[in-house]
Amino acid sequence: MLKNTLSFLAGMFLPVLTIYAGPDNIAPQAKVSASTTEDGFDVKAITDGVIRINGEGEWACEGETVFWGYIRYPWVQLDWAGEVSINKVVIYDRPTLDEHTAGGTLVFSDGSEIPVTAIPNDGSPKTVTFPPKKVSWVKFKVMDGLGYNLGLSEIEVFPAYDSYQNLVDWVDPFIETTRGRYFFFTPGARPFGMMAAAPITRNKNQYGGGYNYNTTEVLGFGNMHSWMMSGIQIMPTTGSIDPTLGEQNWKSPFSHEDELARPGYQRMYLEKYGTWVEYTGTRRSMIYKFKYAEDAEASILTNLGGYLGSTTMKGADVKKVGNEGFEGSFISSGRLWGGPKDIKVFFVAEFDRPFDSFSGWSDGEITKEAEHILGSTKMTRMDSMDFGVVVQSYWDCPSAGVSANYSVKAGDEVQMKISISYTSIDNARENLRSESTHWDFDKYKEDSQLEWENILGRIQVKGGTDAQKVKLYTDLWHVLLGRKIINDVDGSYPDYTQGERDWKFTNAELKVRKLPMDKSGQAKFNMYNSDALWLTQWNENILWGLAWPEMLDDFTASMIQYARNGGLLPRGPNVGGYSYIMTGNPATNMLVCTYQKGLMTKVKPKEAFEIMKRNHMPGGMMGDTPEELQFYIDNGYAPGNVGKTIEWAFQDWSLAQMAKKMGKTKEYDYFSKRASKWTTNYREDFKLLFPKTEEGEWLHDDPLSMEGWVEANAWQGTWSLSHDIPGLAQIMGGNDTLTAKLNYAFEQSDKDDFVFGYGSGYVSYANQPGCSNAHVFNHAGKPWLTQYWVRKVNEQAYGDITPDKGYGGHDEDEGQMGAVSTLMSIGLFSLKGNNAVNPIYEITSPVFDEINIKLNKDYYTGDSFKIVTKNNSAENCYIQAATLNGKNLKTVWFYHEDFSKGGKLELILGDQPNKNWGVGKGLAPPKE
Repeated sequence: MLKNTLSFLAGMFLPVLTIYAGPDNIAPQAKVSASTTEDGFDVKAITDGVIRINGEGEWACEGETVFWGYIRYPWVQLDWAGEVSINKVVIYDRPTLDEHTAGGTLVFSDGSEIPVTAIPNDGSPKTVTFPPKKVSWVKFKVMDGLGYNLGLSEIEVFPAYDSYQNLVDWVDPFIETTRGRYFFFTPGARPFGMMAAAPITRNKNQYGGGYNYNTTEVLGFGNMHSWMMSGIQIMPTTGSIDPTLGEQNWKSPFSHEDELARPGYQRMYLEKYGTWVEYTGTRRSMIYKFKYAEDAEASILTNLGGYLGSTTMKGADVKKVGNEGFEGSFISSGRLWGGPKDIKVFFVAEFDRPFDSFSGWSDGEITKEAEHILGSTKMTRMDSMDFGVVVQSYWDCPSAGVSANYSVKAGDEVQMKISISYTSIDNARENLRSESTHWDFDKYKEDSQLEWENILGRIQVKGGTDAQKVKLYTDLWHVLLGRKIINDVDGSYPDYTQGERDWKFTNAELKVRKLPMDKSGQAKFNMYNSDALWLTQWNENILWGLAWPEMLDDFTASMIQYARNGGLLPRGPNVGGYSYIMTGNPATNMLVCTYQKGLMTKVKPKEAFEIMKRNHMPGGMMGDTPEELQFYIDNGYAPGNVGKTIEWAFQDWSLAQMAKKMGKTKEYDYFSKRASKWTTNYREDFKLLFPKTEEGEWLHDDPLSMEGWVEANAWQGTWSLSHDIPGLAQIMGGNDTLTAKLNYAFEQSDKDDFVFGYGSGYVSYANQPGCSNAHVFNHAGKPWLTQYWVRKVNEQAYGDITPDKGYGGHDEDEGQMGAVSTLMSIGLFSLKGNNAVNPIYEITSPVFDEINIKLNKDYYTGDSFKIVTKNNSAENCYIQAATLNGKNLKTVWFYHEDFSKGGKLELILGDQPNKNWGVGKGLAPPKE
């Protein structure tokens, strides 16, 4: 069984699978032969993973030349035990300049050939891509070259889709990396891991921040990628580098041709320094392997001062520990969207060999033999122009850090482990010792990929296109990657909930607390750092509950623990404190759905209800000010913002549903009444919801204006009234009026692929407020329109698998857009976020022929829930008929209770809508 699995991920009952020896490269699985091999060389070396190192890991032929120009041109062949499907070969010449394999021909067992020209002479990769070929062998015949012993450093062969054997193979971390946020791309991380490493190519937060695929210079490797948390920038260099000059001085070019990334691992070659960088991780530590292609004076820099991606490091305090490590702390500051102003980060780093020397730098000064380095705490506001107006861009601070220095020979490796804690250096050390107990890099990589394989395996599919399968498992990777634990292995965690509030910031001081422990000495649940839970009722709340109910249970307990400490339920918890990002009390939606589905086992439901109730009252988290929320209670709408009205009304409705299930009649009546007053914002002349001023006047007359909305407008946001679509239809004049108006909005957005910036457009699936709109038709008597538009949106807004697109380009908040995409692909949804007394799942047409959801036996009685489609195709998007466990299903929904028992949903699809299925009196989703 896995040795480093997540403690809370119960039900890891899937079989452990064997991962390829190397990320997708199947060349090591082949038998290798060659025309000739020169003494001292081994033909097997071309698949050994030792690349671009002169004199190591190479194959060369028995050379022969004559004065008039003849050269013996060799060949090398890879034979697999069976047929494989491949679509890419990467060829590396030997890096020596004395011989140059300049060109050749790839010959395949199917009889086809591909010429290969202009192979670089320095060992750089030559990538050859082609349509998938099913072959049993591939031969490379050298057809041009200079020198005597021609050969190769390496040949890598990559499988096409139909030869993928594992689910991690389907994940493409590069999707939409030209537009993602700083924390979007972190291949080395474990699911929900505290640490998450990635190369930094653009040092900014959003719109292609962090790792941007279009930028092929790496500034370093950041080791903390999460909501308003970043830091610990590592960069291996060689030669004479002045670290005080910063990342623009030490950066290096790299190429995507020899770069590999998949869940649990990444590889990159730093061309400036002739250094291979590989990294993987455990939950609370990262493990690096640096391999040097040339003799060099090498320095491994660890920068602990200045801006990195989303926050600023200051006040570094670093001490050398023996001759193989260092430890210390820094302060994370400079947050832009709220949270604790200063957060202390503690770290411990170890190397697998003693330093030749250890140096450091701080505020422009270099210390050659360093024992203790202190960084500056002075931050400088950096401004920029925003549409002609000077605005704050970020905070900077002088660089500070340390350098582990080595004299290395070509082929040498240096490994580094680093772990963090938010509570103490001792706990950072214990985190490292508990999770990183050896120096076997490949074992860490294998464990990480096996863990990803098992957790992704909760949902398995058949059918669909290759692109749809790539997108599904990449979506799930994001869903399970983004939000991070903050507690140590011993259950210690930081509490920053106290302190005076200044706008969205607090001056909280660190308090170290400890989670409740079980009889075995393990924490009963984890604490989390997380972007806003805003509108997760339409994505992660549903999806986690389907395949990872333990995650809902765990996260719910974390939210309650925050409230125990500081009284408030977080909107977006920031390392033990409150960030006050976004609006309302969105934790209610997650807590209620967890309870309604019977998944709340780690906290007492009565306590959770009372905490939510307090947070729905003035002084709680729901209103930005007590006065604002009191106005809503008294008048039925939020002054100046209808987006808040709709959000608060849904949260009130959700809490009322929990009260009803718990038999709390008084609270049910009270919160139901609050949830029903949204009609105050209805505007008959537009038949949409509009914002009102405190005096009761309409704020404006533009249904496409985002003024008075939260990242939305009247066209996008009106349909967010998820708890009362029948009421909205009635006030509009009936289902026909509502569906005609909503259908018009989709038609207006089709040409733009339903993707717009914040608050722009009629329908936008690039941001949370519009992500339920296509499912509204299910609640208004026309489910065939939901089926049609869900397929369209899923393909056009989320179907791309290139580095440029895939999530709408604006707001993939730690898996939220990925979860919407997943739910559309598997054909399940819940407009009410599973928050009704008897939660339901609404049905649309999946893109796959079969979806198998493995049920966690700790929470559900069934083994699996299977969705099977017949006649599925791009055109056949309409449900003609359905059965649930062999019985005719005439509704567009079924109960969560049925799901939890396991079973089979069968859908017959066609290319024309069946307007008699799922409609009629009593067949709409039940009204609570």
